[in-house]
Amino acid sequence: MAARLFYCDRHEIPLPPGHRFPLSKYRMIRELLEADGGFDFVAAPFADPAWIRLVHDADYVRELLEGTIAPARMRRIGFPWSEGLVRRTLASVGGTVSAADDALENGWGGNLAGGTHHAFRGEGSGFCVFNDIAVAIEKLRSEGRIQRAAILDLDVHQGDGTAQIFESDPDVFTVSIHSRRNFPFRKQRSRVDIELDDRTGDEVYLRTLDVVLPELVAFEPEILFYQSGVDGLASDSLGRLALTHAGLQERDRRVMSAASVHGVPFVITLGGGYSKPIELTAAAHVNTFRTALEIFGSGDSIAHKSVVNAKF
Repeated sequence: MAARLFYCDRHEIPLPPGHRFPLSKYRMIRELLEADGGFDFVAAPFADPAWIRLVHDADYVRELLEGTIAPARMRRIGFPWSEGLVRRTLASVGGTVSAADDALENGWGGNLAGGTHHAFRGEGSGFCVFNDIAVAIEKLRSEGRIQRAAILDLDVHQGDGTAQIFESDPDVFTVSIHSRRNFPFRKQRSRVDIELDDRTGDEVYLRTLDVVLPELVAFEPEILFYQSGVDGLASDSLGRLALTHAGLQERDRRVMSAASVHGVPFVITLGGGYSKPIELTAAAHVNTFRTALEIFGSGDSIAHKSVVNAKF
């Protein structure tokens, strides 16, 4: 059975000319992976607003879905409100929830969207409306399917919304490795935060990751969410780091190998990427899923294993 990937690029967001959000990358990534073979592509279902309210304030959810949200709050998110934005947002969250279900059942799951880690409980920010990873975790916990979860956020920007949502939660282990001098300029507190200087390259980045992975595994999570942003590329217009495609592939391989060896159900969310040309971003995202297929295959190889606290 081929691995499933969820997508939401059929839902368009009407954006003004020159908008910085790289909307075209999502369809591009799916089409490149379709050409590879090895995956089944499933249109992401809409998330139930009741799931979203497990994380986000009810008034914020209602106002966003109904279109009564204040323009100033939409400016903080960075998108104009539209029915298309609502549909895409619900599908993005639904894709991560579905990928988490696949991870628990088959070992791993992937969403060709999601990773909206700048969304706080009561507001969105930085192109992020609802926090899909937080919603997936709280849904699974509300159903009694997990207790302990971990989030490894390797987007170049700190996952500030995620960090704040789970700051006082002992059963969610949040890790963020990000650019020191980049958005968000007011950082929140993850369980582990590592800030990197401008122009950090592959060697330092991978050494840093090697320090973090044993601590992450020692937490013994019942599921691991991987925010696999590729905006650390040297070509990224919003990045500030100097990673190469080869460095990102090795990053992904080390993270996924750790999850596979320890039998941790693994969820991939897309995260950011703003290279110019956008084809460089798409290629890096595609490599993440190619690496997942190489390491996990259909997912049967790690499904239903127990987590072991082995040493690296």
